[in-house]
Amino acid sequence: MSTKRRQARTPGGNRLLAALPMPDLRRLLGHCEAVELAFSDVLYLPGQRLRRVYFPIRSFISLIMPVDDAASLEVGLAGDEGMFGVPLVLGIDVSTVRAVVQGAGSALTMDASSFRRELGLNPALHRRLDRYAFVQLSQLAQAAACTRFHVVEARLARWLLMTHDRAHADTFYITQSFLALMLGVRRVGVTEAARSLKRQGLIDYRRGTIAILDRRGLETASCGCYQADRNIYERFLR
Repeated sequence: MSTKRRQARTPGGNRLLAALPMPDLRRLLGHCEAVELAFSDVLYLPGQRLRRVYFPIRSFISLIMPVDDAASLEVGLAGDEGMFGVPLVLGIDVSTVRAVVQGAGSALTMDASSFRRELGLNPALHRRLDRYAFVQLSQLAQAAACTRFHVVEARLARWLLMTHDRAHADTFYITQSFLALMLGVRRVGVTEAARSLKRQGLIDYRRGTIAILDRRGLETASCGCYQADRNIYERFLR
């Protein structure tokens, strides 16, 4: 994992941490390091012991569940709205997913022992992360229903909106092969869905680079699961 570390001095834009009372935030930041996460870095594999937690700032992390040797499905994204390492909040020190850096950029990280100690000393942090764990579980259930009942084009629009929220840019890099993995469909299905969104003038797609051209139109093309995810986050973590 090719990360560069330096001492953390500010919350740096992670919304989950920025909502903490300032004394609690300052104490937490004293245990954090600022890092730069590189695109496609694998932070954890399923069954691997969690030794660090990550609070993305300008980066985002894809949470992928392997189904078998040939198939995988993305079950979540963690960007500046959240964190990676929720099992530690629940008292579990093992990753259940493959955590891959999908958006390169900055993050805050701290070792698992310091994190667990802070959870015990910092009630405000514990309450907020309990709520985040609930939101993540709710969004996971929403994603399962979305995968089962909604067409590929609407699911692709939803995924692009989720990525756009975390990428801090209208343009980001993603291959069709990775999109197919994210959505759990064949590559030809993703190609057809992306072409349809492009014909509608909602996105542009060239050589692995996707540009969001019409966000409002993309929201219309998406299924209702995107707004449902946003609503539950706003309800419990605003």
